[in-house]
Amino acid sequence: MSLHVLDFAKIIILSEDIAEVIVNEGVAMDGQIAEELETFLILHLSAPFSVLVNKVNSYTYKFCAQLKLANMQNLHAIAVVTYDNISKIRTEVLRDTTPANKVWNLQLFSTRELAIEWLEVEQEKTRYDDLG
Repeated sequence: MSLHVLDFAKIIILSEDIAEVIVNEGVAMDGQIAEELETFLILHLSAPFSVLVNKVNSYTYKFCAQLKLANMQNLHAIAVVTYDNISKIRTEVLRDTTPANKVWNLQLFSTRELAIEWLEVEQEKTRYDDLG
């Protein structure tokens, strides 16, 4: 496990193909930030990779960032940990209204532990698919 501090977030590498992203309080995620996040993940994780988004802080997305994240290269699964109903609803709206090239493999969780367990199972599926 390693911690990386970027201008807009902390990223914890949980395994070779799973990272936890904790966006800083008050960030307005724009296209440039989304691009920087994607580049970081591609450089530090094995593809295909999965991401745990820990919504411990409050932040917003501009539409261009939503599009970039929805169509991120090599992204297999997203687990989002929400701590209140408003954050959960906002995440569901983001998932359901952002145009993407494929259906998002995204699940919401109330605990970090459950989210990590789900991501590990999802990543195991990618390794199994590679063998078959």
